[in-house]
Amino acid sequence: MFEALSDYMRLARAGAVMLRNDVVIPDDYRSRLPWAAKFAGGFLRMLPGGGGKGRPGQRFANALEKLGPAWIKLGQFMATRPDVIGVQAANDLSRLKDSVPPFPKALAIKTLRSEFGADADRLFAGLGDSVAAASIAQVHRLETPTGPRAVKILRPGIERTMELELRAMKRIAYSAQKNGPPDVKRMEPAAFIDTMARSLTREMDLRFEAGAASEFGEIAALDNYVYAPKVDWERTSQRVLVTEWIEGRSLTDPGAIGSADRIDLANRITRGFLACALDHGFFHADLHEGNMILAPDGRLVLVDFGIMGRIAMPERIFLAEILKGFLERDYKRVSEVHFEAGYVPANHSMDDFAQALRSVGEPIFGKDATEVSMARVLLQLFDITRQFGMHLRPELILLQKTMVQVEGVARSIDPAHNIWQAAKPVVDRWTRREFGPEGLKKLAVATAREAMARLRKLPETLQKLDEALNRAAAPAAAPVVVKRTTAWGWALTGFAIAAVSAAGLWFVLIYKP
Repeated sequence: MFEALSDYMRLARAGAVMLRNDVVIPDDYRSRLPWAAKFAGGFLRMLPGGGGKGRPGQRFANALEKLGPAWIKLGQFMATRPDVIGVQAANDLSRLKDSVPPFPKALAIKTLRSEFGADADRLFAGLGDSVAAASIAQVHRLETPTGPRAVKILRPGIERTMELELRAMKRIAYSAQKNGPPDVKRMEPAAFIDTMARSLTREMDLRFEAGAASEFGEIAALDNYVYAPKVDWERTSQRVLVTEWIEGRSLTDPGAIGSADRIDLANRITRGFLACALDHGFFHADLHEGNMILAPDGRLVLVDFGIMGRIAMPERIFLAEILKGFLERDYKRVSEVHFEAGYVPANHSMDDFAQALRSVGEPIFGKDATEVSMARVLLQLFDITRQFGMHLRPELILLQKTMVQVEGVARSIDPAHNIWQAAKPVVDRWTRREFGPEGLKKLAVATAREAMARLRKLPETLQKLDEALNRAAAPAAAPVVVKRTTAWGWALTGFAIAAVSAAGLWFVLIYKP
């Protein structure tokens, strides 16, 4: 009972803040509301800080900033769902400002001693004051014999705060899932909040972020488009993350960068993202200007690895086929790819879907790429996919959202940035590798391994089937219709698996392209 009361009080506070910022009851819709709702909304707007300015997404972002860390994270997660809230609102939410006063240095030292015990005074002897503070953690500069470090420390009690706010969010999300209208149920609010809660639980453990930074740094170093700070593992724990200190300036204020340097920097932003996503299926999913630092030596350094994305090979091939189909104006093939992947329900017409895709592709055909906004293209695609009942995988949506974010940052650096041309070398390289002889060889290896794994399980499968048949044939068993598989059937199955395995091994060991 007390938990429910606490949750409803938190939700009531959130609702009041939303009302005062014209989020729940926007000014545009006020005339359609009953008098009680009009009165409540008007009264709350008259209070200090009431009212809202800007687009709905901007007003929503302002409200979330006032509500605190869990709600800011909710906004950041909603920014990954342009298919639900629209591309413009997603862009507005991706620029949420998460800046609060720092907590005292004495509390930071207390956390360090709690995490590292007697070694804390030795490891963090050169700890300075806070240089940046957010609602979840703050950063200090640390001087060490081997160079300066950036020390990220979680706020005291932030885990408990997140737990309480998430509990309230789950309460309303589960209620909406159960009792809401069909449009709300289609958005699956309960699953969305559960996913967010799991992600935040990992984010409260900075060892996960350290692992992501380390993995991303190894991948990025292969192409050197972007760079990730090295992790100081000796000084990293559950509530503390330490990396090398990066001197430079944030791209929120790029300063006096020459035109040639701007072109190169914008290209590196685009190619750095795509090389990691396509080649390795692992990408930084929060690429706003504040997370990019231009170092004095020209390196483009990415920071804050709390939100990362992964995309498996089937999804990468899916995206490549879509891109190829749009470039060649083969809308029928693009439609087929969607149906083959199971993204569009089979009860829809493939030809109708191809026709709808044509309405997106033809208006951009022949135009200069700088005239084509990826955000607008994706917004039209999302509108069409909703009409066809399409449910994209979360990692695809996160990838598409990040692509829009990357385009925005690159064009803020170089307004004439051609994202399609910048991406071409990376996409061409990936296509040659995956669809050429090397890709076929990898596919043969994977097929052979899968076939051998299935072959090894065949005796166990046969034994289980035999036991099931014996149980079904027992006198006490209820009548069951069972179709027995002949020995010839099993022999042919084993032969087929062995043949596939042999073909794969031949391709790898003998075939020379």
